[in-house]
Formats: sequence, C-alpha cells, structure tokens
Amino acid sequence: MEFQGLNNIQVEESRKKHGMNILHKNLPAGIKILRKLLGEPMLIILLLASLIYFFTGQLTEGIFMALAIILVSGISVFQEYRSSRAIGEIKKLTKAEISVFRNSKIDKIPSEDLVVGDIVQLSEGELIPADLMIIKAADCSVDESILSGESLPVAKSASDSLYAGTNIFSGMAYAEVKQIGLATKLGLLGKSMDEVEGGKSPLQYQIGRFVKYLSIFGLIAFLFVWYHNYKISGDYIFGFMRGLTLAMAVLPEEIPVALSTFMALGAFRMLKHNVLVKKAQAVETLGASTVICLDKTGTITENRMRLSQVLTVEEKEVKNFNPDLESVALHDLILYAMLASEPIPFDPMEKAIHAAYRKLNSGPAVESFNMLHEYPLGGKFPMMTHIHKSGQGEIFIACKGAPEGILNLCIKDNEEKKSFLRSVDQMTSEGSRVLAVAKSVKQKNEWPVDQHDFNWELLGLIALNDPPKEYIRDTIHKFQDAGIRVKMITGDYPGTAAAIGKQIGLINTEKFLTGEEVRMMTEIELKDTSGTIDVYARMLPEDKLKLIQALKDKGEVVAMTGDGVNDGPALKAANIGVAMGLRGSDIARQAASIILLDDNLSSMTKAVELGRRIFSNLQRAIGYIVSIHIPLISMVTLPLLLGWKYPHLFNPVHIIFLELVMGPTCSIVFENEPAEKSTVTRANRLKSGFPGMIRLGISALRGLVITVALLLILHSGISQGFSEDECRTLVFTGMVFSNIFLTLSVRSDVHSIFSSLKKKNFLVPLIILITSSVWIFTLLSPAMKELFQFELPEPGTIIGAIGISIVSVIWIDFFKVFRKEK
Repeated sequence: MEFQGLNNIQVEESRKKHGMNILHKNLPAGIKILRKLLGEPMLIILLLASLIYFFTGQLTEGIFMALAIILVSGISVFQEYRSSRAIGEIKKLTKAEISVFRNSKIDKIPSEDLVVGDIVQLSEGELIPADLMIIKAADCSVDESILSGESLPVAKSASDSLYAGTNIFSGMAYAEVKQIGLATKLGLLGKSMDEVEGGKSPLQYQIGRFVKYLSIFGLIAFLFVWYHNYKISGDYIFGFMRGLTLAMAVLPEEIPVALSTFMALGAFRMLKHNVLVKKAQAVETLGASTVICLDKTGTITENRMRLSQVLTVEEKEVKNFNPDLESVALHDLILYAMLASEPIPFDPMEKAIHAAYRKLNSGPAVESFNMLHEYPLGGKFPMMTHIHKSGQGEIFIACKGAPEGILNLCIKDNEEKKSFLRSVDQMTSEGSRVLAVAKSVKQKNEWPVDQHDFNWELLGLIALNDPPKEYIRDTIHKFQDAGIRVKMITGDYPGTAAAIGKQIGLINTEKFLTGEEVRMMTEIELKDTSGTIDVYARMLPEDKLKLIQALKDKGEVVAMTGDGVNDGPALKAANIGVAMGLRGSDIARQAASIILLDDNLSSMTKAVELGRRIFSNLQRAIGYIVSIHIPLISMVTLPLLLGWKYPHLFNPVHIIFLELVMGPTCSIVFENEPAEKSTVTRANRLKSGFPGMIRLGISALRGLVITVALLLILHSGISQGFSEDECRTLVFTGMVFSNIFLTLSVRSDVHSIFSSLKKKNFLVPLIILITSSVWIFTLLSPAMKELFQFELPEPGTIIGAIGISIVSVIWIDFFKVFRKEK
C-alpha cells in the first residue's frame, strides 16, 4: 500500500477539531414543516376567524374553527411529511463517495465523512470533495470553472492545490485534505453543492404567479365585502367575517400543496424503478419528452467488448482474431494497441485489448513497461498516444484511434487509403467498433508538442464487438410507441453506428450525419435536418451540444443520456439530462437532472409513463380546484351583489368544511389516479400553459354551470318561501354533491363518470364515503345543525337539490362520447 492514511483514532480527533465536510446544516424536517405551515395564508385566516368567534362570545363556532385548524394543519403536516420523506430518500442516494486511504487500506466513504489529513485518490470525472494538496499526479488537469469562470482545464502536479466543487478533467491524483466544509474556498464563497432541490421550475413559477394574482384579487374582494357589509349593517365584526368568508373561498391554497406533493411523490415513485430524479422540473418535463438522444456505448450496448477481427498491413485481409496464430505482424498489432491503452484499463475497449494481448502468450509482460509520456485522447478524429520504455530500455511509441485520422497520418496514396477504408466498412457492417493502430520511433531528445507530429507507421486495424443489450430493441419500440423519436449519438465510425441503429430498430438508419457535417451546417440547416436523421457518428462534445440546441429550437422536448466527462454541457443543455449511476462520471451525474441507478435504459420507459401520469393527474387536480372554487366564490358574492333576500348563506364554518374535502381530494386522491391509455401514449404539452388554456376553459365552464345550478336552487328556495336556514341547507347540499360528482367526472377526459368508476383508486370511494357521512351528520345532529345554521326542508326538496347539482356536473359526459380514446 502506497499510503497508510489516518487510523480511526486520528479520524475522530480530526473530526472533533474541524467538524464534518458539509457546506451547510439542514434544519430538522419538523421545524421546516412548522415554519412552512405558519406561513400559510389559510391558516392565518382560520386563526383570525377563530379568535373573532371567541371574542364575540360564539364559543361553539370558535371551538369548531379551532378543531378545523387542527385538521387542516394535520393534513398539511401529513402531506409535507410524505414529500419531505421522499426528498430525504432521494438525497441519501445523491451523496457522493470518495476513495480514501485509512487504516492501511483504501475504502469508499461518503464525501461528508472526510476529515482534514485524509489522503484521497481522484480519477478522471470525479468531483473534488474538499480543498486538497496534491501529493502525486499523472497527467492531471482540473476544471475550475465553478470558481474561476475559466472554461479551459488547468494542469496540476505535485504540491498544487485542488478546490472543493471543481472536478478532475483528465488523469489522476493522490492528494491530502487541507480544508473541509465551510472552511473550503467554496464554503467561504457561500456556495452549496446541494443538488436535489434546485430552483423553481417553470410550472412552479406559473402556479406561484396564478396564486399571487388570486391572492391580490382575494384581498381586494375582502376589503370590498367588508366595507359593503359594514355600510349596510354598521357592524365592523359582521363585515369583517363576511370578508374573511370570501377570502377563504378565493384562496386556492390547494394548488401549491398539490404541486409539491405530486412532484415529491412522483420522484419517490420513480426511485422505486431505479430512476433518481434530482430536480423537480424533471418530473414535469419527463412526460413531455418528444426526442431522446442515446449514447451508444454502455447505454445501447453491453459495454463488454471483445476483440473480434484484425487486419494487418502485411496481409491486408480481414480475419477473425486467433490468438494461437503465429504471426509477427499480429503480435505487433496487438502489442502496440495494448501499449496505446491505459496500463490499468477502465474502459471496456481497453480491457478487451489487454485481454487479447494476454491470450497471445508471447511478448513481455504488461508490468515490464514503464510509461514515459502520454498524449490524451483528442483531435478531430480522436486518437491517443503513449510512450513506453521496456525493461530492456527499448522505447515504444504507440497510438490507436479513429481509422480516418490515423490513415491520413500514415498513408499518402489515396487508392491505398480507400482500400483500407473499405476494410473498415466491412468490419463495421455488423456493428463492430474499429480502431487503427500505428507506431513511431524517437527522432529527437524531446517529444513533439502534438501527437500528430510523429512519423507514424500503420500496423493495421482491430475490430471490437460490443453487441446491443438484449432488452434494448424492445425499449426503443416502447419509446416510439409513446411518441418519442429515438436518436443515437456516438463517437464511432458511421458504419458501426448505422449497423447498430439497424439492429436496435431506429426509424431511419439509411442516412446519418457525422460530427464534421454537423459543424459545417448552419443552425437553421441543422434544425431542418435533425428531425429526420436518427444516427449521428463521430460526434464531439460540441457537436452534441449544437444538435441538442437545434432540436430544442425545433420545438422538441429533448432527453439526453451521457456518462462521460465531456457530456456535461449537453446534459445541461437538454431539457432532461440522464446520467448513468453505475458507470457515469461525477461530472455527468452532477449535470444531469435524472440518474439511472442501474444503468438500465428500460427504466426510462416506466419513468416517462409515470411522468405523463403525474402531469396529467396534476392537471386534473388543478382543473378540479378551478371548477370548485368558482361556485364557492360566486355563492359568497353574487347573492350580495344581486341584492337577493339571503345574501349571506355561507360562513367560515361552511367554507372550511368544503376546504377539508377539497384539500385531500386534489393532493391525495388525484395523485393516486392510474394513467389512462391516451395519457401514456401522448406527450405532455408544456407550452400550452398552466394548466392548458383549453383545459382551463373547460374547468371554468364547469364551475360556471355549477354556479348557475346553485343559484337556481337558491332562487327556487326563495320563491317557495323557504327560510334562510332551509335555503342554506339546500345550497350547501348542492355544493357537496356537485363536489362529489365533479371528483368522479374529472378523473377521465374521455370516459363517463360511470365508466371511470372502473379505474382502481381506493381513495375515491373512501373520500366520497367520508364526505357523505359527514354531510348526513351535519343535517341530523342538533349540535351540528345549530353550528351550520341548517334547517331541514322536505326530503323531496333535498333530493331535487341533489339532482340539480348532479346534472350540473354530468352534462359534460355527453361531449365525452364524441372523443374516442386513442
């Protein structure tokens, strides 16, 4: 073991002195919920109403309102607890781990457990968890843009500093922890690396603005009603209570509660399918995806390569790889391919090359070579070069990379070059990945700055086979059935990409675009072309970024998968960035909004289905809230404005009863609704607004029809000479039953109320049973009748009010029959 690291006693001593490696302390969940609860406008109104009832000697009403406060608070706490628990589970899985030397061995620990004095091992793509000092490094460069704003990576060597929040761009390093938590440079700048709860999503902004406008309207209406009633009665308290009643009717506090509940529980449901949602807006936009761009290696393919075919310059014939064949040319080809790979390979392709070299059973051992210099993977046609010294002192200069690039460096004759490219096409026709291998000799005492400046000699071609995963074709078809166009983006040779695309069932594999062609296109040209091309080959990170932007400009909602260090910009640019949890780099996981914990793409199809279900159910909940608030507001204001005989039917006790029904209905019942077939196969329309102008219009129309029905019930009662308490009973009954049937009606956009009863949701009959039971109790209990100021008219009159309220809801079922579910 190169480093001993701290022992357990030293770790505890350091932790006592310097604390934990965290940038901020989270408040306990209970305190967070309490603080949020105390800021709820509805709770403040209820407290005011309760205090006024007690102040004016109306003890029964005051006690009821106090109990209502407990109930409303209990429901809110329950919903917030469910949401915070779901978020908490997600946070546990987003905690980064780091390799650290302790007790003479290397372990993976959560980065927050690091202490000053620890020695850590960092490799390409990893986030730096604390402020460190490098002890030893190999070709290490760091992306410090989060602190400096400089986009180019900075080369690092022994004794250089590394800062928390930055990441290893290339190479590896061993470093000692110098500062942690708030003492780091990042901590002193006041930044946080908390990734789970980001800023507000577009829908949250829309809902916040909607609630804000309604709150302003509610305040104006409250002041108007207060003044109007005071002017008529001369009683401040009476006018104030009328105003509070209207304010309670106006406030749509269920909407933000429903949003937070749906998003948090939606993310938690996805977690059960190994889909980790880091950002709230991903739940909204996931179901809206119209295009998904897939990385080939590891996402589509098994990521378990084997060397399958070779072509040596000596024979110029494609052959299956046979390690038992005695051939100097074959030995040199595989030897130099191995030397151009990492000594300890991580990449599956390089692992396959090392395995092939070991099968040759000839030549010096890998361990006998000492790497002197490395040129990292780069260039228009990517290639990499390693310079080694053998145990006998011989210098080996080896490179491998894209055939197009290496052939250009090695061969000047166009016909010979075309011959090799035909061999490349032959090897890629079945989906194999092809690399060219070359060697050079040392010419000067110093190595050239650029690897292209060596005098290269071509050794041959090697083909590595990485077949598609067994389930991938079925997964692609599910995406397509859901209306999502699948595109494959890869750095591979075009022939390889096209062959794999055909195997997995992409729509258009006859045409493809290369990264070079993408770079040459204008934004408008790429925007016009991108809709029909499904295969993109030889793509560089900047090419991916340009393609993603073109698709977005075209109006597509784009999901993008990635796992590499250079995928970060494209993942951030996509509407939904999807990183791999097992093999993805820290940078990719940080940039992504979704992580596939098991690297299984089939999980995404379930996540899309859940995303569409969540969005659809949220729209239903919002539509329900709009529909039921319109008659609620109308019955508090219209009788007063119209100068009818009984202008003050509803008091705060009536409103809070209805609120206790509406809150759980929209945020608990609708959240549990199963998806309709049309929902699963249709993308959400994010651009249609909140919650969609057509849906909003239908919801408003529903509310207006219910309002007309309730006004009809009231007018009929007044015409028949009923007392105020009898009219109140009838209108309240109509309100309760229109609410019950509205709950059933909005469950489906295409099926009638009675058909929608077949949808399984045990909470629907439960909420109906509870609501009906409490309604009966308020009509029959003398104490409740006195509290609600009810008086029972003839049973036939009550049945008539129920019938009118039902008709005011089910009329829309006649229009549903004209809409056939797709």
